[in-house]
Amino acid sequence: MLESASLKVDESALTGESIGVDKISAPLTGELPLGDRRNMVFSGSYVTYGRGVFLVTGIGMNTEVGKIAGLLKNTSEKKTPLQINLDRFGKKLSMIILLLCAVLFALQVLKGGAVADAFLFAVALAVAAIPEALSSIVTIVLAFGTRKMAKEGAIIRKLQSVEGLGSVSVICSDKTGTLTQNRMTIEHYYVDGRDIPADQIDPANPLQEQMLKFSILCNDSTNVEGQEIGDPTETAMVNLGDKKGISAQEVRDACPRNSEVPFDSDRKLMSTFHKMKDGYTMITKGAVDVMLKRVDYIQKGGKIFPVTEVDVENICRVNEQYSESGLRVLGIGYRHFPVEKNISTEDEQGLVFLGLLAMMDPPRTESAAAVSDCKRAGICPVMITGDHKVTAAAIAKRIGILDDISQACEGVQIDGMSDEELNEFVENIRVYARVTPEHKIRIVRAWQERGNIVAMTGDGVNDAPALKQADVGVAMGITGTEVAKDAASMILTDDNFATIIKAVESGRNIYENIKKAIQFLLSGNFAAILVVIAASLMNLPVPFAPVHLLFINLLTDSLPAIALGLEPYHHDVMGKKPRPVKESILTKEFLIRVGVEGGVIGAVVLTAFLIGYRDGNEVLAGTMAFAVLCLSRLLHGYNCKAGKPVIFTGEFFDNRFMQGAFLSGFVLLTAVLAVPVLHGFFAVQTLKIGELLAVYGLSGVSMLVIQGLKRMVKF
Repeated sequence: MLESASLKVDESALTGESIGVDKISAPLTGELPLGDRRNMVFSGSYVTYGRGVFLVTGIGMNTEVGKIAGLLKNTSEKKTPLQINLDRFGKKLSMIILLLCAVLFALQVLKGGAVADAFLFAVALAVAAIPEALSSIVTIVLAFGTRKMAKEGAIIRKLQSVEGLGSVSVICSDKTGTLTQNRMTIEHYYVDGRDIPADQIDPANPLQEQMLKFSILCNDSTNVEGQEIGDPTETAMVNLGDKKGISAQEVRDACPRNSEVPFDSDRKLMSTFHKMKDGYTMITKGAVDVMLKRVDYIQKGGKIFPVTEVDVENICRVNEQYSESGLRVLGIGYRHFPVEKNISTEDEQGLVFLGLLAMMDPPRTESAAAVSDCKRAGICPVMITGDHKVTAAAIAKRIGILDDISQACEGVQIDGMSDEELNEFVENIRVYARVTPEHKIRIVRAWQERGNIVAMTGDGVNDAPALKQADVGVAMGITGTEVAKDAASMILTDDNFATIIKAVESGRNIYENIKKAIQFLLSGNFAAILVVIAASLMNLPVPFAPVHLLFINLLTDSLPAIALGLEPYHHDVMGKKPRPVKESILTKEFLIRVGVEGGVIGAVVLTAFLIGYRDGNEVLAGTMAFAVLCLSRLLHGYNCKAGKPVIFTGEFFDNRFMQGAFLSGFVLLTAVLAVPVLHGFFAVQTLKIGELLAVYGLSGVSMLVIQGLKRMVKF
């Protein structure tokens, strides 16, 4: 800046803070964060007041906005834990199945079987083992999850991030508008030597009424049909008056403004001159330290007294207490005049001190509960803001993010740190103030290097690189810029931190449901593998025709698997810690469940095959094995709903999709068995009543055995 005449600039696009910055032309020393470089103006910000002259020091990619664009360009997207898990799962499963098929192919040939028959046997085994529908099922489940989350205020832009939310272990959240209301609010008055919380301010008290009216008169903001126009600190004063039943328009009409001395960043004061019922009054508001130098009197109990050193000490003490609590403090004073005049800065002396008003952008009512839920779920909440450290720490303490001021730092503190040092540093820090886009992206990377899945919230252009770097980028739908939304994988329609916690809960439930679907598919496929292998070892024909396996994979497998993916959500998932990033789906416990359940189903299917083959009738044996495998797998969908028994409980019927899947599969299976014209195509034959009862009985036994095992041993 070469010249500045009361110049005020909104730099929210770069710093995230909406309060205008007063610009000066004087030099500044030291390494200062962007928000404190008051003698510079930046491309992408805009002037809200005053005028100035500046020298251009950088254009294009050399501007602050250009640096952000460079960071955004150099940031790559990462795979979600589910994508990584499914990739590993697919590779492991493919290797196991190929190895198994090769071994069985060799055994068949060595036993003297025809090469062509052995090859068909191996292919049948591979078809039976591979869960072909898995990828489409996962996509359907994620798509349904996005619909539910959209109703709760979270719009998903990238499908895989739905599950990624369930893995989040760190949430780096912006302060303004996300954790707070983005609305400056009066919190306290200091009048007549007393601290008065805003909810206890009483317009019936003459001094408090005078404070309310004077703060409205020395004020340029308006509230037209609910639309606030003006500086946030001034709209806070008008809003408090409205709450207390004092109309700004009525007060201004009764006490018209005749002249004024506008706010000046050097003077740090604003004065207005009004015609009152008993004469003329100049009202002054501004920085407390500046105002006290111009105060000669103080109003106490309706009377005016000369101000004393004790009065000044008390005012300074209260001002300091308010400031340490993160409140923005302004003083209100006045001076009577006998006649009308055009006031000037020379008139701002001999003031009567009326009181202090302290304000802040308060936390959202639901933020504290959301942070508590966050911690209960094993997720570390971190505040990253462009605001000052004291203000940020005060908000963070109120909502439970911060326990001690030692857990808060400013961006300049991490400038000199190496990446390795920062990786250790972030573990103990919960609030970052006065940060730049470079700081944000480094903080996110540091948490990721520690093995965490990180969600990052933001609304400004300055947040875009970190949003893209994070595993889950969350942009604000109301206040967010298009650049931030484009870089994010999720958009909050209500700009509310609590909505992120709801989305995390949905993500965890979706992952659990996908695991249930995978368990269902693998245990059913394992059953088919066991039957095929057992038949081979017993020198029996291949139990299933290719069309049988195709029918099972497309219908009796897919429908219950999708239904399991749409299981009702459970709130208890938020009582668990986030799962480790490298945890495989194929855990020991998971494989035991698959093995036991697949073994039970395989046993009843093999029994059905042997019953049908007692007279050497391959078609009958295949029909019974096919029917039992189909019906057992349809019933097995209910087994996979929970790790505990669900039969004879309300959980058995709590998923309408499962009821629909079972009925659809049962009707289709009945049609294949009962309609003669379909028998040739599906390689089946009509079953007698006794054979049908055997099919139903064996299928029911498989379910009852698994439910009994769940009751005895939770697995």
